[in-house]
Amino acid sequence: MEIVFILVPISLVIIMIALWAFVWSVRNEQFEDLDKEAHSILFDDE
Repeated sequence: MEIVFILVPISLVIIMIALWAFVWSVRNEQFEDLDKEAHSILFDDE
């Protein structure tokens, strides 16, 4: 039962880090143009 007192805070910290990373990526416009990189793989720019 004591392991719950360790695992719950650790899981909350991991969730907070993941939430911070998501908010950071949205604010830095990481999800703005998702098609650009997909098209750059398929087509050459000559």
